[in-house]
Amino acid sequence: MSHTIQRIETTWVELPLRPVPARNMVREIPHWTLFEIVEVTLASGVVGVGETMVYYTWGASTVTDEARQRVIGRHPAEVMWDDTLGAGLQIALFDAAAKILDVPLHQMLGKQHRDRCHISWWDIDLPADDWIAECQLAQQHGYTSFKTKGRPWFDLVENTRKLCATLPPHFEVDMDFNGFGIDTAHCTRLLKELEQFPNVVMFESPIPHSDAAGYKFLRQHTHVPLSMHTAQHFGETPIEVAIREELVDGFVLTGGATKIQREALVCQVHNRAFFLQIVGTKIAAAFALHLGAVLENARWPSVNCHQLYERDCVATPLPVLNGLAPVPRGPGLGIELDREAIERFRCEPKAKPFPYPELLLAIRWPSGSTTYYNHCFQYWADWHAGRLPFFPRGVNLERIPNDGSAAWRDLFQRAQQGAVHSAEAPF
Repeated sequence: MSHTIQRIETTWVELPLRPVPARNMVREIPHWTLFEIVEVTLASGVVGVGETMVYYTWGASTVTDEARQRVIGRHPAEVMWDDTLGAGLQIALFDAAAKILDVPLHQMLGKQHRDRCHISWWDIDLPADDWIAECQLAQQHGYTSFKTKGRPWFDLVENTRKLCATLPPHFEVDMDFNGFGIDTAHCTRLLKELEQFPNVVMFESPIPHSDAAGYKFLRQHTHVPLSMHTAQHFGETPIEVAIREELVDGFVLTGGATKIQREALVCQVHNRAFFLQIVGTKIAAAFALHLGAVLENARWPSVNCHQLYERDCVATPLPVLNGLAPVPRGPGLGIELDREAIERFRCEPKAKPFPYPELLLAIRWPSGSTTYYNHCFQYWADWHAGRLPFFPRGVNLERIPNDGSAAWRDLFQRAQQGAVHSAEAPF
């Protein structure tokens, strides 16, 4: 019986976010609702499934004609390690190859080290009340870890104080700065203030990844462990350099299966733990669980973000107990698609919806002034250029709803051109 790849079918879906993520992600990543579901059918009738978060995941954003030509007519095992095929197609090829053998996917990836994997709840930067609500929901679903963002337009120290006052001692918070700590002169004081909260157990990417000397300094002057993403772009510190120079305690591994396997081996040799970050629906989460089953140093909770959605396109539950999720035992990924959900949320391919229309944001400064923006890239640019204060106490960000007034429309149009600074806020 031939197991060559016969056809590749793709379906776009737009999945609804839960209310808290929806009202916060609109500032920065409204496009995280768009997915391409990939189904690879073999001549034998075996079907492998995968998915791509279209405007985020590694490799090609969708299955390209060139990728189709490379894999049609070949056995999935011949091509499944090619990261350049993109997330959806690569995951589907792995799923199909394992289903041919009627074995769980992890049996094709390496020696199994665990049958339950650490997993984390994720959210973008949130105001304190939303942080608290999300962590309560995470605990109700069996999670013991929360990854979130450290950003300078919320009062990070005070909001962390409010959050940690509601958390049990065993519940852990990973604070991801994505480099917004800028440099050691600014960041050291902030991290020292955050050290007072025992629930905060990780500072992720506190300063830009290119600042090797800065990471070395922070690691010597703070007590909370540091982690960074492995290099994705030219100029970032390679994983081997970060280990040799003892810059961080561990890493965030993301990308295709070949890249992750190589970097996981480096971590194993040098005894460095890591987070797996494979973002998307339960399809991506299941793929991460199979990788986590065989990667010995995947000891920090993986980040998959499937908790963001009101409804997924997968029917199979991925339960969490005591912060751990069982590795699926069925053939391949061990999951079944929710066909009704796929049909319900099916959509035509869409351009990246950014910036989100009709968005007016206000950063309220403790001095009493307000700065207005249309979208996050505006205040990101001002922040990185040194045009905004560094993580001030008492700062807060709000969305200003359109009240239909001429004053709102005028302010919105002015903000389209850049920051609008106001001593006496009209809104």
